[in-house]
Amino acid sequence: MTQLARRLGTRDAVAIGLGSMVGAGVFAAFSPAARAVLPTGTGWALLGALALAALVAYANATSSAQLAAQYPVAGGTYVYGRERLGPWRGYLAGWGFVIGKTASCAAMALTFAAYAAPPGWERPVAAVAIVALAAVNYRGVTRTARLTRWIVALVLLVLATWTAVVWSGVAVSVGAPLSDGGAASGSGWAAAYGVLQAAGLLFFAFAGYARIATMGEEVRDPRRTIPRAILLALAGAVVVYAVVAVTLLGSLGLEGVAGTTAPLAAAVESSPWAGVVVRVGAAAASLGALLALVAGIGRTSLAMAREGDLPRRLAAVHPRFGVPHRAEVALAAVVVVLVLTVDLRGAIGFSSFGVLLYYAVANAAAWTQTGTDRLYPRALQAFGLVACLVLVVTLPLGAVLTGLGMFAVGILVRTVRLRRDAS
Repeated sequence: MTQLARRLGTRDAVAIGLGSMVGAGVFAAFSPAARAVLPTGTGWALLGALALAALVAYANATSSAQLAAQYPVAGGTYVYGRERLGPWRGYLAGWGFVIGKTASCAAMALTFAAYAAPPGWERPVAAVAIVALAAVNYRGVTRTARLTRWIVALVLLVLATWTAVVWSGVAVSVGAPLSDGGAASGSGWAAAYGVLQAAGLLFFAFAGYARIATMGEEVRDPRRTIPRAILLALAGAVVVYAVVAVTLLGSLGLEGVAGTTAPLAAAVESSPWAGVVVRVGAAAASLGALLALVAGIGRTSLAMAREGDLPRRLAAVHPRFGVPHRAEVALAAVVVVLVLTVDLRGAIGFSSFGVLLYYAVANAAAWTQTGTDRLYPRALQAFGLVACLVLVVTLPLGAVLTGLGMFAVGILVRTVRLRRDAS
């Protein structure tokens, strides 16, 4: 069996997208983004970076929705790139997605363990979490969607409680102005560069809607369901992030957000019970993101294996559960090795590098669509393509160099395979 069953409705798809985004962004991306905009001396720059990231995400989301409606199969932009632009561009999109999101899986597992595990037990607990969620995915996509809905509901409840505590003044004295970031330093170019870099880092928080497109082969009535689910999930995430960002800046100020790795916890540090609530929410959000990541990477790996760009044995679909079981087991094994040996909690920049290039290919592919397959104006795709490339080059230098190195490895791997197959 090599085909996946269509079992997901709109609510399931929206839940998977929200679970991917809310977990990754709220608890991981604001601090590094705040550090990037510190030269501006104003919290408004962080909100501007968030708005820019959301605008780029919207352009990318419309491209993904338009493509997924025409090609409702597993694999997302890997498939779209192959169909519209050629095998190499599709391969590079798929490679960037798989390596970037595999690193994100390890980062999310370690984030979960940092909140949920006793000191010294973080790595074993992270490994157990990966195995457990891989087992849920293995049992079928409807179980994945059902668990994701419960996790998303819990995270949203936690964030609502946290917001109420902060603004009520129970935990801290709210009122630090949005301009309280210290004196502005550096040139206007440095400030603009900081905003662009922050937008690139915050884009990491919006990338979850790709999971809906990569699972297109399992969605019922895909031409209607996928575009609707992608835009609903993105809109929900934008609202949540905006509320959290304003609350963080109002309570901690820009320097306070930049100076901690756990800004939500810092905002309620004087309230022990609220701190516990934040830890529960962070752990649940990380699990939700990890669950959706495993599902999305498994489907892209399935599509690449079908074409021979990954080992063809990974193209198998379980005859009973209807999931790419070999791809998901292989992914779980790789991520377990990573969490037991490498510290990847700083993988946000690297993941953003791979995913921004992935969406650059998506925008270029959507640009070529015509007739009834065109659902959105080309101007959105042009903006999305240019914006993705601009944000890529403004990411931290270490992330750019690591990303270029991993793409060089991917090019070498495919070149060797093509020459071997031709001989």
